[in-house]
Amino acid sequence: MAKKMKRRLADDLLESLEEARDYFAGKRTGAVVHRVFPRASDAREVRMKLGLSQREFAAIIGTGVGTVRKWELGTRRPSGAARTLIAVIKAEPKAVRRAIAKNKPAA
Repeated sequence: MAKKMKRRLADDLLESLEEARDYFAGKRTGAVVHRVFPRASDAREVRMKLGLSQREFAAIIGTGVGTVRKWELGTRRPSGAARTLIAVIKAEPKAVRRAIAKNKPAA
């Protein structure tokens, strides 16, 4: 039974790869393309949009500066919550900037 499942999985994967190849070669249209992770440059792009240093961006996201560096280098990918927050910041940078300003402690 396990051998049959492995063969079916392998066949499904091979078929998916063939569909992807055809889609990117322009031989197939209407394919559903899922992007699981933001591009490595998304974190940097969003950070630059807000005019923040890596340290400031890390504080907003709630992670370490080393993690942000790794995202920007493409050696690591953000977690699900971080991906969502990056997507929100990318879509609504002004709203995020306002929210940050409201939550800054008074000097």
